[in-house]
Amino acid sequence: MTEAQRLQSFLDGTRIAPGVFEMRPDYCALLMVVDGIPPGPSDSTSETLLQEAEASARTALKRHPVTEIPHVASWREAYKSFGAKPQKFRNSLESLMRRAEGGLPRINRLTDIYNAISIKHQIPLGGEDVGKYIGSPLLIRATGQERFETISSGKSLVESPEPGEVVWCDDGGVTCRRWNWRQCSRTALTDQTTCVLFILDALEPVSIEALVAAADELASSLQKLSSDVRVLRRIIRASG
Repeated sequence: MTEAQRLQSFLDGTRIAPGVFEMRPDYCALLMVVDGIPPGPSDSTSETLLQEAEASARTALKRHPVTEIPHVASWREAYKSFGAKPQKFRNSLESLMRRAEGGLPRINRLTDIYNAISIKHQIPLGGEDVGKYIGSPLLIRATGQERFETISSGKSLVESPEPGEVVWCDDGGVTCRRWNWRQCSRTALTDQTTCVLFILDALEPVSIEALVAAADELASSLQKLSSDVRVLRRIIRASG
């Protein structure tokens, strides 16, 4: 099996459990595997995108308080539906929007780019190292027995999700808790990561077209970094 075939198989193996769609029939996920990304520190390209994102966030926050931005509000309702308090556990888009007003962190070129796309398109977007995955991604309602590897106060520890919590996982455990709240340490991006799984999450009122537009801009930004960058993508929704 070639590397391209292996990555396609990884993507094709992704599943979303029926219980997730029963809770939110409007949910749609766009998964994108991008390979051949040249690692690098924050640069002028990522800086330009971040500045555009910060300006976009300030404009959005002049129109609405962060909790009333339409897609943020949808995710806050989704969190409530599986028992997570949105005041305590903020979806990734809300967390970024709150930080953007005062200035986003500059981490590395890859993370900076996808954070900027998330804010510009108002879509939760996470990135993980495909090489650290064990099997394909699965989105489920947790039993409460799954393993979640994280870091707290500089120390590694293992937690378990709450029963019924929506989590992304693979054969090695939970990769992201509370849908898009916190990623695990095992699959976290590093300065050496060259192959990434991006997960773009959408609920109404975000359309499929808007989700695809965000993925298109992300793919285009990364393809400009090297002619070796390859992109695979898949959309999963309740209607098939």
